[in-house]
Amino acid sequence: MDKHQIRIILWSVTTIAVIFLATFYYKNRPLSVETATAEQNIEVTVYGLGTVEAKILSPVGFEVGAALSELNADQGDTVKKGAILARLYSAEQQAKTQQTNTAIKVAEVRLKKALSTLPKMKSTLALAKENNKRSQTLLSRKLVSKEQADKTQMEEDVAVTELDIAQIEIYVAKAELANARALYDIEIQRLERHTLRAPYDGLVIERHKELGTVLSPGEAVFTMIDPKTVWILGYVDEARAGYIRVGQHAQVRLRSLPNNKFQGIVVRIDIESDRVNEERRVYIRCNGCPEKFYLGEQAEIFIQTAVLKEALLVPETAIDNFNGSSGAVWVVKKGRLQLKPVTFGHKTLDGRVEVIEGPETDLQVVTNVPDGIKKGRKVSLIKGE
Repeated sequence: MDKHQIRIILWSVTTIAVIFLATFYYKNRPLSVETATAEQNIEVTVYGLGTVEAKILSPVGFEVGAALSELNADQGDTVKKGAILARLYSAEQQAKTQQTNTAIKVAEVRLKKALSTLPKMKSTLALAKENNKRSQTLLSRKLVSKEQADKTQMEEDVAVTELDIAQIEIYVAKAELANARALYDIEIQRLERHTLRAPYDGLVIERHKELGTVLSPGEAVFTMIDPKTVWILGYVDEARAGYIRVGQHAQVRLRSLPNNKFQGIVVRIDIESDRVNEERRVYIRCNGCPEKFYLGEQAEIFIQTAVLKEALLVPETAIDNFNGSSGAVWVVKKGRLQLKPVTFGHKTLDGRVEVIEGPETDLQVVTNVPDGIKKGRKVSLIKGE
């Protein structure tokens, strides 16, 4: 082996040794890691996506069917309670109403006639009683015949019967009048159903039918809302909705006004969640939103669920086997890395989680996970801001 070959071998061995040493140093050099520090007065906010809706939204229509003869409202109109929105063709019903009104007048005449006979029947009965009493007295003195006394008795009995019949006729006439008035009230109600009135002070958001349309009973002519009940329906991930409560403060950002945030408050949380999307429905009453609104407009909600006086926060990306409530974090002890189990609490919008149980107070929790991290490896600390 000549000198040239020896030099080549030595150069190769040296190169391999240098590469090995460099690789060994690179893999075992102290890692630069950031560690978490306790923070004060941290606002915990939950995010949700939803739409502008109205609590009171009513499709309104007629209880009877007929052709539309009058329309007095259109989309965008503000109406007062009781205002006439539309009418149906009602000539036939008006005729029926007039017929029952005439029946009332006929019944009133019959009652008047029946009442007019009552004094006569009472006078006749009084006279018959007096005649009969006289006859019975004379009969006891044998001054009149038995036949004459029986006749006056019969006349009194007939007068009593006729008075009873007159009183019955009055009762029947009163009943007929009451029935006629009841039928009239029914027809009036049916006639009133040909007029559509606003059920409350509201806003017409859609008109479904036009003049001349023949409607079926219950078919919607307008859709109305109560503007005072407009709110934001937000959908919040169930995993982050556990701390939401009615009465909590919230902020709303409308898609049409992305640079503005409006103040609101949580007014309702649905008992039933969305089973498919695993989301909870939360309703926000917006206090400062614009008076002009658009139902169905997309909105973002931000609900403040807590304020942490002091907490240690770790990014979710720095947690191993995170299941929403527990996992493991890397900590620094005596300059070397260890993996410790941890229990977590609140989550923030920037993807950090509150550490509530786990590492001892003297341990430092790593907030970034660089390549090559492993148990026992030395580290150099970069203090988190």
